Amino acid sequence: MSLVRLNIKGISYSQTQNGAYALILSEVDGERKLPIVIGAFEAQSIAIALEKEIKPPRPLTHDLFKNFADRFDIVVKQVIIHKLVDGVFYSSLICERDKIEEIIDARTSDAIALALRFDAPIFTYKNILDKAGIYLKGEEPRKKEQEENEEEIISDELLPDDINIKSDDTDYKKLSLDELKSLLSQAVNNEDYEKAARIRDEISKRK
Repeated sequence: MSLVRLNIKGISYSQTQNGAYALILSEVDGERKLPIVIGAFEAQSIAIALEKEIKPPRPLTHDLFKNFADRFDIVVKQVIIHKLVDGVFYSSLICERDKIEEIIDARTSDAIALALRFDAPIFTYKNILDKAGIYLKGEEPRKKEQEENEEEIISDELLPDDINIKSDDTDYKKLSLDELKSLLSQAVNNEDYEKAARIRDEISKRK
């Protein structure tokens, strides 16, 4: 079976489904997207790894794993999403130490959070992408705002109703850039990474 390389397109936040998240992966040499429902903690960890400006005052679990692996010369070479059963994705970490390769099972959200920290490529098999991959509405070039809206629709359709993630009622669109940066600093210091990720998203939209 042939492998297909994936990139992280982003994390879609669903206001209508109690704040659940969908990680959107896209094939490197194609147009299909692979949405994967993930938990709040994993979404925060992936968002922090993507946003280099957010520096946690203490290491998160995935940061601790990376520090531990570095200390003992263990490298994550790649991540493979190798199985899809009843809507659940299964993944493996391909690791190497002293030129000996080991394969370790992992939840897909954890595997991707670690792949980001090790700068490791992410792959899946073609048959999984054929089964679960989707196209965004229309394949003509789209504006960034259109793609974001389309991904929100995708996640609204896919995310279960029983996921409950804490949110806040702050309308960040009404705040100035300086106010947002101040709130971002406070959120990071308070280790409220879910809030920090939302504030960082709003700051990014204004650049």
